[in-house]
Amino acid sequence: MKSKKIKKDKVSIITLGCSKNMVDSEVMSGQLRANEINVVHENPVSDHNIVIVNTCGFIDKAKEESVNTILEQVELKKKGKLEKVYVTGCLSERYMSSLEGEIPEVDAWFGTMDLPRILKQFEADYKAELVGERLLATPSHYAYLKISEGCNRTCSFCAIPLMRGKHVSRPKDELVAEAKRLVRSGVKEIMLIAQELTYYGLDIYKERALPELLHALADIEGLQWIRLHYAYPHKFPLEIIDVMAQRDNICNYLDMPLQHASNAMLSAMKRQITREEMDELIGQIRQRIPDICLRTTLIAGFPGETRDDVEEVKGFLEKHRFDRVGVFTYSHEEDTSAYRLEDLLSQEEKESRAQEIIEFQQDISLEKNQEKIGKTLKVLVDRKEAGRYLGRTEFDSVEVDNEVIIQTNDKLVIGDFVHVLITKAYDYDLEGELV
Repeated sequence: MKSKKIKKDKVSIITLGCSKNMVDSEVMSGQLRANEINVVHENPVSDHNIVIVNTCGFIDKAKEESVNTILEQVELKKKGKLEKVYVTGCLSERYMSSLEGEIPEVDAWFGTMDLPRILKQFEADYKAELVGERLLATPSHYAYLKISEGCNRTCSFCAIPLMRGKHVSRPKDELVAEAKRLVRSGVKEIMLIAQELTYYGLDIYKERALPELLHALADIEGLQWIRLHYAYPHKFPLEIIDVMAQRDNICNYLDMPLQHASNAMLSAMKRQITREEMDELIGQIRQRIPDICLRTTLIAGFPGETRDDVEEVKGFLEKHRFDRVGVFTYSHEEDTSAYRLEDLLSQEEKESRAQEIIEFQQDISLEKNQEKIGKTLKVLVDRKEAGRYLGRTEFDSVEVDNEVIIQTNDKLVIGDFVHVLITKAYDYDLEGELV
């Protein structure tokens, strides 16, 4: 006769990859908790018996990190420190059939849309009435809000549509209700995310509805910052910038990945936009909001990229002087259209070109930071580290952008807004005194 299990399950969710994955983990946690299952994000105490690894499969480095994390958890299972290892997310969606054979110790594999199936492992039910309710993995004063899933674009380098499917917008009322719940729980900053933010609404409302959504979110009492991530430049709806200018609680911040500046590369990447059109768009945005913070990301080492293309990128950066720039090396992803191109550059050469662009932008970043010396900026206090407080301005998003080092002997409350007089500027950070 089998003895009844007395100890209740405790689940730790490990999240890899982007903020969109983090939201998926938060939703999963909320559903598990609603089913009275003990769940934590990346449990530091290690008193859990079940792990769910939410993987990333975007580029080679992300895939490698995901596989290594799975193997680490499998090893803990072999040592008797875990009972179950489950894997979900983008890597699992894309490579499930091969991974099942290579890592048989994993108890079950799930794709990106398999939350109800994951819950079945715990004899739990998906609770539709909980749509939008999450167990936050972020500090309590900020949260991500995923407004859509998937992508209809056909960028030649990108495997996201293979893992996430076509674009599906979430209804505006649902998003507003979720944002209100977040604010009631103490969230002061909401970051809007999607595979493509500016496509929002075309599928369900037959028009680009992001401006309307922004107005509705900006009306929420207590929501102090709204931040926009992952805008696509092709057919960019400039009404977004007009709303940003009208509403005080929408940050003057736009994350718009451009990927390259050479027409030859933009065409090969199937970006549906030219260098000249990007020049015009950036000019129109800055004409409407001169002090807007523009963040972009670029790819170095795409198949066929020449030294002239790299120089064109540097010239583009010099002309537009972006506030924030991220640079990735090209990853040759199977089943993308770029996979048919010859990937002749070595990884060393790709990394060298990426570093060259980063160092070029570093000087621009320092100069733009130096312009803020003597100014008093509103800063959101994020955390205390090594005896000092660190925060962000409206021009800085979490993890990827600058921080403000706050010099004070006062005790500050994490999640509060303070005013800081900027006294020093570094390549990527600012320092100042509490006013």
